[in-house]
Amino acid sequence: MLHIDISDLYSRIHANVSKVVVGRGESVFFLLAALFSNGHVLLEDVPGSGKTLLAKSVAYSVNCAFNRIQFTPDLLPSDITGINFFNMKISEFEFLQGPVFANIVLADEINRATPKTQSGLLECMEERQVTTDGVTRQLPTPFMVIATQNPIDMQGVFPLPEAQLDRFLFKVPAVALSSAETAQMLATHRLSGAFESLQPVAASEEIFEAQKLVPKVFVHNDLMEYIVSITEKTRDHDGVMLGVSARGALMLMRAAQSAAVISGRDYVIPDDIKRVCVPALAHRLILKSAERVKRNAAEDIVRGITEETPAPTEFMP
Repeated sequence: MLHIDISDLYSRIHANVSKVVVGRGESVFFLLAALFSNGHVLLEDVPGSGKTLLAKSVAYSVNCAFNRIQFTPDLLPSDITGINFFNMKISEFEFLQGPVFANIVLADEINRATPKTQSGLLECMEERQVTTDGVTRQLPTPFMVIATQNPIDMQGVFPLPEAQLDRFLFKVPAVALSSAETAQMLATHRLSGAFESLQPVAASEEIFEAQKLVPKVFVHNDLMEYIVSITEKTRDHDGVMLGVSARGALMLMRAAQSAAVISGRDYVIPDDIKRVCVPALAHRLILKSAERVKRNAAEDIVRGITEETPAPTEFMP
C-alpha cells in the first residue's frame, strides 16, 4: 500500500535533527508524526530549553519554505497573513504575502500576542488558506505551524483560547536533560556552526506523499471504539468541565495512524494509540477550578483514563 518508506523518511530526518538537538528524541517523534499527519504542534517548555532550535532543525531538515514569526503584543493579524497595498507604479492594489505563506511556520512565543492576532492563525491552521478583503488564497502544501510558549511566564502573555488549542494535533510538554545529555549538548555546541551545517535530508514531495498515505493506514473497528471510549470518558470525568471534542477523537486516530507508519506498519495497534494519547488529548480538556491548580492535571487525567480503558487484544488487519 505504501509507495514510499515513511519509516525510512522518519529515520533520516530524526538522525539529522539529532546532530544538533540532544535529548529530545520523543519531541522529534511528535513533531514528525504531526508533519506526516498534516497537523500542528505546540511546544511548551521553559526558556533556554531548545524549543526554537528543535523547530528550526526539523524545518531545515526538510527542503521546504520556512518562516519564523516572533509574536509580540504589538503584532497585528496582517503582519502574519499579509496586506493589500497600493502600488503607485501600476496604480493598482497588490497583495503582499505575510510570513504565514510558507511550508513550515515557527510561531515563536505565540502566547505573547493578543487574542486578535492569535485568531489570525485560526483559518490558516484549519483551512490552510488566508482570506483578506474578501479574497481567499491557498497556503503552500505541505503546511505546518510549530508554536512555542513558556509555561511559567505569566506577565505580558495571553493564554491561547480553547478553540485555538484544539487546532494543535499535539502539545509537547517540557523535557529535562539528564547530566549525560547536558554534557553531550555542551560538546555538540562547543564550537559554533553546528546548526548552520545542517542540510536537508528530505524533499517536500516526500512529505506531501506521506501526508496522502497516512489516512490510508488501516484502523480496525475495535480500535475506533477504543478511541471513542477514551474520549467519552474524558467528558464524564469528575475533574473535567469540558472533555475531548469529536475533532479530538479524529486527531487521535490520525496521530495513531502516523505512529504506525513511522514504526513500519500499514495498520494501527493499541500501543500506537497509547503512545500518542496524552500529547494529543490533554491540551483539549477544560478542567474544573479544583484541578487547574494541580500541576500536569490534564496529562494525569488522560493517562489514567488510557490505563483503565481496556484495549482490544486481538484483531486481524
